[in-house]
Order: sequence, then structure tokens, then C-alpha cells
Amino acid sequence: MKSFRKELFFQVSTRRAFINITHDVEHCLKESGIKEGLVLVNAMHITASVFINDDESGLHHDYDLWLEKLAPHEPVSGYRHNVGEDNADAHMKRQIMGREVVVAVTNGRLDFGTWEQIFYGEFDGRRKKRVLIKIIGE
Repeated sequence: MKSFRKELFFQVSTRRAFINITHDVEHCLKESGIKEGLVLVNAMHITASVFINDDESGLHHDYDLWLEKLAPHEPVSGYRHNVGEDNADAHMKRQIMGREVVVAVTNGRLDFGTWEQIFYGEFDGRRKKRVLIKIIGE
């Protein structure tokens, strides 16, 4: 069995963003040479997420509004974690959207369902963060 590891780095200029990283993961898969196996894509920060869904701007807008209703940024004083910080909501948004995804690799390709894409979700941006790509297989 072969193993491949690579990190992607992101620094978004806004507090929140959704970035399609499917092509980045596909590039890593090609670079790995693995034809059958599994890809793990993992947000390596506690205020960022990786998830799979449709690449549709209306859905991303709806996610942003929904997450802000569930874990509003303001008032910052409403969170105990925010003593000296202002990102408690980002931790909660990450918990809702998830830490990682695993995708099957079949015939050297990501084995997706219809419309599925991989996204990096940023909930406390404006600083450098990373995503781990780990691929195992043959």
C-alpha cells in the first residue's frame, strides 16, 4: 500500500468564506499515483471546516445565513470563550460543518455522487491556515 501526504494553505481576507478545493484534491490524487484507495481531507484548524456539497452560490449564501443564525458572531460578549478573543462562533460553526471528509478513489478518480464537490469552510479568516490531504491505497 502507498501513502501520500500534502498540505494546502489558505489565508482568506474575510472572516468567513467557502472555497472549492476539489481541483486541489484531484491534483494531489494525480500526483500520488494511487488508483484505488481513500482520500482524507482534513481542516487542520479549530475554526475551519472541510465538507462536501454542491458548488452553487445560492446554497453557500444560505449556509452563511443559517450558520450565523445558529452561532451568531455578535454579540461577542455573549460567549464565555471570547474573553480576550472574538471567535467562539467560529468554533461552533466548524463543529456544525465538520472537520474532515473521506472520499473513495476508484480508477484514479474521486468517486463522487452527482454534484458533489469538496469545500474548505473558513469561519475566522484573515490568517494562514492549512488543510491536510492524506491518500492511501494502491
